[in-house]
Amino acid sequence: MKRRVLFVCTANSARSLMAEALLRAMAGDRFEVASAGTEPTGPHPMALQVLEEAGITIEGLHSKPLADVQGQYWDYVITLCEKAANECGTICQPAQQIAWDFADPVPANRHATFALTLKEIRERIALFALVHEKATGRKPASYEPVAVFKALADDFRLAALLMIRSEEQLCVCELTEAFDAPQPKVSRHLATLREVGLLATERRGQWIYYSLHPGIPPWLARVLDETGTKNPGLIENPLARLQAMADRPSVQCL
Repeated sequence: MKRRVLFVCTANSARSLMAEALLRAMAGDRFEVASAGTEPTGPHPMALQVLEEAGITIEGLHSKPLADVQGQYWDYVITLCEKAANECGTICQPAQQIAWDFADPVPANRHATFALTLKEIRERIALFALVHEKATGRKPASYEPVAVFKALADDFRLAALLMIRSEEQLCVCELTEAFDAPQPKVSRHLATLREVGLLATERRGQWIYYSLHPGIPPWLARVLDETGTKNPGLIENPLARLQAMADRPSVQCL
């Protein structure tokens, strides 16, 4: 499965768009990439120009607000300016937070400045892709009982897993609604369940859907089935809130 990278800067008009386009061109077979801004404006024409001159496709490249992508799962969140790093804090948990700081080429509004920024970001992207190359190959889960039951020893994680078992697939926004919990908390717990092999993910459109991992061994599947069947009260209230949710993404995709 590809690792997911989100680039963030203030306007999402130059640096973060360049980074998005570069990583997709250089290592799109290993990384799924997007960008966003804390105060987005629109793509700067000169940023698009230097990308095209470098042979990098700009198809589909557009500015978007950070709120549009915060509910999604990300492996890495990379800020490209100090202002964005300070404003974002620890967003999109449990993503690894990485802070880069490149001078904004927009105030100069010179072709040479944009070309230099593109060159500097390209060099950093190449290093990032090299360093994280081995990390893209996730090892098969071992399903060691200690690790599995440690992950399930949290009330929220157990209930979330039983909810996903009951509904077959759910996205973060549905679980946020069901448990009346903030998105960072939901994403953090889902990542823990995913790391021990209990959950599988599938991207459809803007949403990441979670389902029980098909590789769960029979003994563990029996434990989850028995737990869910004998303890319906664990998800009674969250299930009621979920069923009352308007415009559910999972329902719309059926």
